[in-house]
Amino acid sequence: MADLITAPLAESTHAVAVSRAERRRRVLPHLSGKLLVGILLIAAITLFGLIGPLLVGDPRDAGFEALLPPSAEHPLGTTKLGHDVLAQIATGTQGSLFVGVVAGSVALALALLFGVLAGYFGGVLDEVLMLMTNIMLVIPGLPLVMVIAAYVQHTEGLGALARSSLLVALVLGITGWAGSAVVLRGTARSLRTRDYVAAAVVAGERPLRVIFVEILPNLVPLLAAQLIFGVIFAVLGEAGLSYLGLGPTGSITLGTVLNDAQTGQAVGSGAWWWFVPPGAIIALIGTGLSLINFAIDEIVNPKLRLAPMAARRQRLARRSGRGVGGEGAIA
Repeated sequence: MADLITAPLAESTHAVAVSRAERRRRVLPHLSGKLLVGILLIAAITLFGLIGPLLVGDPRDAGFEALLPPSAEHPLGTTKLGHDVLAQIATGTQGSLFVGVVAGSVALALALLFGVLAGYFGGVLDEVLMLMTNIMLVIPGLPLVMVIAAYVQHTEGLGALARSSLLVALVLGITGWAGSAVVLRGTARSLRTRDYVAAAVVAGERPLRVIFVEILPNLVPLLAAQLIFGVIFAVLGEAGLSYLGLGPTGSITLGTVLNDAQTGQAVGSGAWWWFVPPGAIIALIGTGLSLINFAIDEIVNPKLRLAPMAARRQRLARRSGRGVGGEGAIA
C-alpha cells in the first residue's frame, strides 16, 4: 500500500522538476552550452589581443635568428626575417579584432538605415532602398572588395588612411550590409503591423520615435546576430585580402602574418609555427562567434530551442511504447 501511495508522489515530483527545468530553459535560453563556449572562446582571444601586445616584445624587432623553432625564449619560434611569431600574432589578433568590430558596426548601421526604414515606411522609399540593396546583393562581395582595395592602393591624397586597417574595415563594412538589410526589412514589416505600433501611431508619435522606441527594442537579438555575422565576415574577408596582398599596409593583422608566411615559403621550409597559429586563431574566432550566433538564433526563434526537447520526448514515447508492446506480447 505504501508503494502504491509513494509511486504517484515520486512521479508527480519528477514531473514538477522536469517542468521547472523546461521553464528555466525557456526563460533563460542564454545559459545554453553553445553560448557559454562561444563567450569563453571570444573572451580568451580578446584578452590575448588586448593584453598580449603589452607582455610580449616588439613584433617588428628583426634582431633574432631566422626560422627558430618554438623554444622557451620564443614560444612560437621566429620568422624568416627574425621576427618573434608570438609578438606578431598577439599584435595581429588585436588588428584583426579591430577590423572586425569596425566593419561589423558599419555594416549594421547601413543595414539598419536601409532595412528598417524600408520595412517601416514602405511605398516608394521601400522600392528605392531595396533596389540599392539588391544591386549590392548581385555584385560579388570579395571581387568588389578586391577592386576597391586595389584602387585605393594607387589613389593619391589619402595620406595615412591609404590601405590602413581603418580603411580596410570601412571597405568591408560598406560592401557587407546588404544581406542583413533584407533580414531587418522583413522583420520591420512584420513588427509595424503589431497592435502596440498601431497604438503609438494613433497616439500621434513621430515615425522616428516609433522606430526607436517600439521597433528597435524588439530587434535587439536580431541586431546582435547580424553584428556577429558582420564581424565574422570582416575577419575572414580581411584575412583573405591580406593573404592576397591587398590587406592593410603598415599594420599587423592575422591576415598579414599569413601573407608573410606565404611569401616567406613557410610551408616549403617546414616552419609550421609561422602559419598554423594565426590560422588557428582565425578559425577559433569564427567558431566562437558562430556558436554565439547559433545561441542568439535560438532566442529569436523558440522553435530551434524547443526542437531538442520535442525530439527527446518523441524518443522517450517510442521507447515506452515498445516496452508496453513487449509486455503485452509476453503476456
